[in-house]
Amino acid sequence: MTETQQQEWTNVIESDHSLFKLNLKEVWQYRDLVFMFVKRDFISSFKQTILGPLWFFINPIMTTIVFTFVFGGIAKLPTDGIPPVLFYLAGNTLWGYFSTTMLSVSNVFTGNAGIFGKVYFPRLVTPISTIISSFMRLSIQLLLFFIVLGYFIYKDQVLPNYWAFFSPVLIIFLALFALGLGMIFSSLTTKYRDLSLLLGFGVSLFMWFTPVILPTSMVKKQLGHYGYLADLNPLTPIFECFKYGFIGSGDFNVTRLLMSFAFITVVLFVGIVIFNKSEKSFIDTV
Repeated sequence: MTETQQQEWTNVIESDHSLFKLNLKEVWQYRDLVFMFVKRDFISSFKQTILGPLWFFINPIMTTIVFTFVFGGIAKLPTDGIPPVLFYLAGNTLWGYFSTTMLSVSNVFTGNAGIFGKVYFPRLVTPISTIISSFMRLSIQLLLFFIVLGYFIYKDQVLPNYWAFFSPVLIIFLALFALGLGMIFSSLTTKYRDLSLLLGFGVSLFMWFTPVILPTSMVKKQLGHYGYLADLNPLTPIFECFKYGFIGSGDFNVTRLLMSFAFITVVLFVGIVIFNKSEKSFIDTV
């Protein structure tokens, strides 16, 4: 037996792997790289800015003020009996996490092509790090939401219930939905670059079909016999459950929430398959 035959390899790099394999064990081995990417994303977001992480608070505050003034004050749109400030802040907090995460994940291949082409590591590391870094922003913004919520609880204008304890599950599925859609679009934009231009517009348009500005009850009322279309948005039950749990009001239905979870699971599965297929050859087209 030769010296080469006796040699044992510590790592084997191969492109032929199952489309359904997540390689989470390998991702765990690269956990230090995940934390490094999280740190990079966090620092680069506010590098050379004056206010730095304060923008985590400024963005939802300014958006909520504008929405309250325009939609609540001028347009007089109803908010299902919820104080307008609390209604818009809750919607903006969840929507900001979803939209930011999905757009960041959709840029995984094109934004990291230089790194991918030089060194090997599980490609799933990058979208996972994006999920974590976005969650850090969400945690800070949730603190703001809880402060405002506490004020309205003190004023006896809202009353949370036990569904508030279900919010971590809602956030997890919100992240999984953003991850699944992001991986799908990330794979497609490697070949069709103009999709990245349409994606930003599509996300902004999608917000109008999510209970961020308009409550679901109003959308159903305007649609009349087609009111059921409002429930086709998988984000709607998540947003409504979040508002129902913390604020005690909203168009909440357990069946629709379970259907949303099932749909998100399917989207995540499709995203994983497409992502695993694209990572083998994306470097040739990006």
